Amino acid sequence: MPEALARQVELVVFDVDGVLTDGGVYMTMVDGFAREAKRFDIQDGLGMKFLQRAGLKVVIVSGRYSAATDVRARELGIECFQDDGAHKLPAVREVMARMGIGWSQVAMLADDVPDVSVLRLVGLKAAVASAVPLVAAMADWRTTLEGGRGAAREFCDALLAARGDLQRVVEEYVAERSDP
Repeated sequence: MPEALARQVELVVFDVDGVLTDGGVYMTMVDGFAREAKRFDIQDGLGMKFLQRAGLKVVIVSGRYSAATDVRARELGIECFQDDGAHKLPAVREVMARMGIGWSQVAMLADDVPDVSVLRLVGLKAAVASAVPLVAAMADWRTTLEGGRGAAREFCDALLAARGDLQRVVEEYVAERSDP
């Protein structure tokens, strides 16, 4: 993880399908209606909470709407933007404007072509191990794990370590859950 880039980060953007999930969409029928399910890695969620604990803003930006994504974002207390046309750039620009930050202060973990419009602009470009070649080639840093299989946690831990925050954040978390 490039330390100089990591230290500049104020906002971390996560794609969903293929990054926070394995990219699969599980469809079933319930009472005659199609229902979608997704598998999220619980350790990825804790990593995202660690980023927040370190003072970073975390957002989820998806190129398709899914109720399952809404539920997971609410559980984590993370702002979520979903656009069925995969228009991710306006959402990221909106958050940046609210924060008053520039592109060099944004990191993104990505995997596929719908992420490229944002990925090409951010200061820290990261890709999961299962990213398509175009996205992998753009990355400043790559996970060793595939999307939905711990890649987001690996990224969170590496980012926090490069910033010098990982040990402090973990110790604070553990201390809060230990005997007084």
